[in-house]
Amino acid sequence: MAETNYDLIIIGGGPAGLTAGMYASRARLNTVLVEKVATGGQILITDWIENYPGFPEGISGPDLSDKMLEQARQFDLKFEYGEVEKVELEGELKSITIGDKTLTAKTVIIASGASPRSLHVGEEKFHGKGVSYCATCDAPFFRDKTVVAVGGGDTAVQESLYLTKFAKKVYLVHRRDQLRAAKILQERALSNDKIEMVWDSVVTGMDGLFGVENVTIKNVKTEEETKVAADGCFIWIGILPNTDFLGDALEMDEWKFIKTDSNMATNIPGVFAAGDVRSTPLRQIATAVGDSAIAATMAEHYLEGH
Repeated sequence: MAETNYDLIIIGGGPAGLTAGMYASRARLNTVLVEKVATGGQILITDWIENYPGFPEGISGPDLSDKMLEQARQFDLKFEYGEVEKVELEGELKSITIGDKTLTAKTVIIASGASPRSLHVGEEKFHGKGVSYCATCDAPFFRDKTVVAVGGGDTAVQESLYLTKFAKKVYLVHRRDQLRAAKILQERALSNDKIEMVWDSVVTGMDGLFGVENVTIKNVKTEEETKVAADGCFIWIGILPNTDFLGDALEMDEWKFIKTDSNMATNIPGVFAAGDVRSTPLRQIATAVGDSAIAATMAEHYLEGH
């Protein structure tokens, strides 16, 4: 094969990317991990993780991220920081452009993760002024205040519970009449005096002079709208894959998540995907780690076969 900078380039430094980096570097592949901002991904903004094996008492997201990074570094994983602006994935030699730097490799693992989905009801002007997608980051700013939270999955419920450590009142708005979160999280939320459920409802707007002062909530069954006085709005209504930088370089599903086979291989030979960016029925730290162990191993086998 052609001369290249690396055997493997990993795009993304969350649990998937760090695990892939650890496996690949441990296998003595010349590997570089490319991360846009900081390693850790979404677990950096996760308050507490109870369902990752090996930590029966639970562990904070930042602490787990630190442990993963430390373990990956033990095997001399290399790092490059910057936003990927261009990819060339076809052929034997793959190239990744970061600013004025181009990295080349024989294989690539895309582990770029996903980002929170927006409501698109005008909340953009309140980013940093009452609107947040991260309770772990911003809950302390809402001590003894009233906030609206939106969503019904694990993240929404878990983060709403975290908000109650600071806020005096949390309105949890969900478009259905029951939550989708794990039963244990539902039980905690429904028994928490600081959380008031707002069923069958969606947020349709928010307003305020210098920050969020009111949130408009609409009942989807009666179509009645209510304006709730609130100091903030936390949004957890799903995620979007971080795949814009790929353009149409890979086969994706209708939501732009990358399609793979059971070996984490994409439709382009030598290119793999792992973690939340992949089209998969479950997105958890445990599944991201499993995906990446497979992806790194299959990348190693691909190199051996070529």
